[in-house]
Amino acid sequence: MPTFEEITRHHDPDPAESPWVNGPPPPETVSIVAYKPEWPRRYQVAATEIRATLGPAVVDIEHVGSTSVEGLAAKDVIDIDLTVADPSNEERYVPLLTRIGYILTVREPSWHEHRCMRLAEPRVNLHVFGPECPEVIRHRMFRDWLRDHPEDRAQYEDAKRSAVPGGGHVMDYNARKQETVRAIYDRLFRAAGML
Repeated sequence: MPTFEEITRHHDPDPAESPWVNGPPPPETVSIVAYKPEWPRRYQVAATEIRATLGPAVVDIEHVGSTSVEGLAAKDVIDIDLTVADPSNEERYVPLLTRIGYILTVREPSWHEHRCMRLAEPRVNLHVFGPECPEVIRHRMFRDWLRDHPEDRAQYEDAKRSAVPGGGHVMDYNARKQETVRAIYDRLFRAAGML
């Protein structure tokens, strides 16, 4: 189990490490849409297919990100955290997931051995981490906090909408809302007695 210090510390990828497996994607317009009640069902369909495809290689799977928070506007992309025994052992899961349409787009060894696979239709970002990864714990805590704290949910939605102008990659959009995200993390970690 990660320590409180590991969970509460903001880990950033190595800036010298290019995360793009096939080069950076073309810039795309980030579009925030009102919460869609279909998102939990879309997650369930995707998770069921991933479990059926990978079998016992799935240690855990969770719906995370904004589409997992009822009432929160979001990009129309389902974010899923997939836990496997060793994300660096890509042969164990990448070829199988490729057969059902997922494409490996991001490889970040310096950031918890994170891999991201993308499904184009319906849009899914599948984040692959290892067991007891602090980032997986952080994602679940952030999701659960937003579900229970409407003020922070509204503040986060405002930050998302403010971050859309500016273009670039989704990583640029994420950087523009980072200050608000970290402030919410600070509140939830303090409330949990972790700081």
